[in-house]
Amino acid sequence: MALSLEELIPKERLESHWYAIIMRTALTISSLVVAMSVPFFGLVMALIGSLLTMLLAFILPCVCFLSIVRSKATWPQVAMCSLILIIGVSSSALGTYSAISKIINNLR
Repeated sequence: MALSLEELIPKERLESHWYAIIMRTALTISSLVVAMSVPFFGLVMALIGSLLTMLLAFILPCVCFLSIVRSKATWPQVAMCSLILIIGVSSSALGTYSAISKIINNLR
């Protein structure tokens, strides 16, 4: 995010590293403010992590691989992708359930 924001700064000003330092410090402080102001920030991050991490790390690569190679995939490849998909979906479901149940318990 910092690099994307630094691209908006004109090149003449970016030669001085103070703009980059100030921008990165502001991003860090804003993250701290969000973390301190959002109740159950850790649980919300656990919910997001259980959904998105499993999706990006396990589920989508296998689905994309199987959709790209389709009929050219060997049965060990399909079996391994299926096993990874089952583990990824079940882990994501358990993590999501756990995070949601902890959020609900803390709201009570």
